Amino acid sequence: MLLDADSFYCSCERVFRPDLKNTPIVVLSNNDGAVVARCKIAKRLGIKMGVPFFQVRDELKRLNIKAFSSNYGLYADMSARMMTIIESMVDRSECYSIDEIFVGASGMRGSLEDLGRQIKARVYKCTGLPVGVGIGTTKTLAKLASYSAKRWHNSTGGVLDLRDPDRRNRALQHVDVGEVWGVGRRLEERLKMMGIEKAWHLAQYDARSIRKIFSVTLEKTLRELRGISCIDLEEVKQPKQMICTSRMFGQRVYTFSALAESVASYTARAAEKLRVQQSLCQVMRVGIQTGMHGLPEERYSNGAVLNLPYPTDDTRVLVKYALHGLKHIFREGYAYSKSEILLMDLKQRGEYSLDLFQPEQSASADRLMGTMDKINQKFGRGTLRPVRVAAEPSWAMRRQFMSQSYTTRLDQLWCVRS
Repeated sequence: MLLDADSFYCSCERVFRPDLKNTPIVVLSNNDGAVVARCKIAKRLGIKMGVPFFQVRDELKRLNIKAFSSNYGLYADMSARMMTIIESMVDRSECYSIDEIFVGASGMRGSLEDLGRQIKARVYKCTGLPVGVGIGTTKTLAKLASYSAKRWHNSTGGVLDLRDPDRRNRALQHVDVGEVWGVGRRLEERLKMMGIEKAWHLAQYDARSIRKIFSVTLEKTLRELRGISCIDLEEVKQPKQMICTSRMFGQRVYTFSALAESVASYTARAAEKLRVQQSLCQVMRVGIQTGMHGLPEERYSNGAVLNLPYPTDDTRVLVKYALHGLKHIFREGYAYSKSEILLMDLKQRGEYSLDLFQPEQSASADRLMGTMDKINQKFGRGTLRPVRVAAEPSWAMRRQFMSQSYTTRLDQLWCVRS
């Protein structure tokens, strides 16, 4: 089974704004740059995904479409609530993305379609988020079933079971090949040149030929469309091999001090992610750049790779080395638009050999980082932070249309007046 929230970002905004139930909504990217999410009504009105906001600002006003800045804290919290509810009702699951979760349904008793409707109803009752449910004998078919359930909501009620071969074949004949999980835009163009227009055509093609022309990955997709499971449920999430934290600034930065604030802030956030997956970092890269569309003499980008003395997740050590690298690459006279921190050569605790002549992270540092994370989880991110990390930086992202943090800040709780 695949459970997928409908227009997730937009749905999160609507939960706490019932007055916008029938109002079209779009959500914008970092610094209110482009449209990254659209509700169904906005899609029907012709608003394209990825279009720059400044190009459609007037059109959004004319069509009475409400624009929101990305409120990642709200979306992450609503996602966690949705996933917790679903996981409490099933035995095996894989959180695939912020708004999608696979459920292993083999061995479950009773009707899976009824179970899907029960989960859908409970998620909506407890969070206000509408969810589509797709059921299939493979993950790819479950994905396709979820897409079809939302596409033909009037006839499916948001739940579609494609385990029956006849029903599966009818669905494959109506779904464009570009909507199949794992088929990107470029691959879609090549497939259509071969006469493969629908998911049905791909499922009927010779598997060996697909593997020879494209890859074993597309061959697995083909076999999954036939009902042969080739992609297992990943119940244990594998730790990332690299962690990157980077955002464009809300306004250009000219001084070393402001750049240092951003680098320290991004490093602290990357260190938090590192500790969540219980990894240690041995190598890091700090990078800075100006806008890439100015005159050649106004453009500059550079990065520094730093080898740490020992694998660590200590925010203090990571910030120290990041700022050391920044000193070597900073140049006066440029208008910087972005900084980046990349943690590399990640190791799991106990999975590497210690160097006899090099130090290692102390137990007191582990306790300090653990205490800091617990305090920040309880009282909000940034409650405890390195002195270099500003509480309200001037270079922060531009989010002119951001909604309240209804679920994560006490001073922004939802107020209901009778």
